[in-house]
Amino acid sequence: MKRLFDILCAALILMLSAPVMLVIALLIRHHDRGPVFYVAERMKTPQQPFHLIKFRTMTHVDAAQNGGVTGGDKSGRITPIGRVLRRFRLDELPQAINVLRGDMSIVGPRPPLRQYTDAFPELYARVLRSRPGITGLATLHFHRHEERLIARATTAAETEAIYTRRCIPRKATLDLIYQRHASVCFDIVILWQTIARVLGR
Repeated sequence: MKRLFDILCAALILMLSAPVMLVIALLIRHHDRGPVFYVAERMKTPQQPFHLIKFRTMTHVDAAQNGGVTGGDKSGRITPIGRVLRRFRLDELPQAINVLRGDMSIVGPRPPLRQYTDAFPELYARVLRSRPGITGLATLHFHRHEERLIARATTAAETEAIYTRRCIPRKATLDLIYQRHASVCFDIVILWQTIARVLGR
């Protein structure tokens, strides 16, 4: 039932947002003079990677420069269009393609970078029993607090320290709570609350 729900939602998202996605793609291409999409490795399980698709929101796409999460040390690289996309989470619309491929679910833990599954293998072995999602309980209840925490960082090392010590454990706790209560009905509630929060912004 969950997989069927994911496929139907992802197909609906792509159909309804196709005109918006086309406009976003043209704006990125025209104003930022670079690739429209940002494709990056994320982990489906602690051992299995996949290529996550997002609209590009930063000025550079070099893999070495994009290591780790985006904190205050990288804020200068976010483009004007990228700031709007991130605010309303429009940069994540292409992840509906990942859902159709089976890499992700609509609702679940956010897919981590390999460096974090390597650093916390036991934790992510538990968290990633659930298929990674576009949104989830941790995204809904911790994402904005996480943004505020790492926005204070001025170096990559500081961002990394804040994220690993203060964000990963709290997000994992919420992800495991979701896992214990996962159902299609719970997914609908989380998805609805996510949409309401984004529109409220």
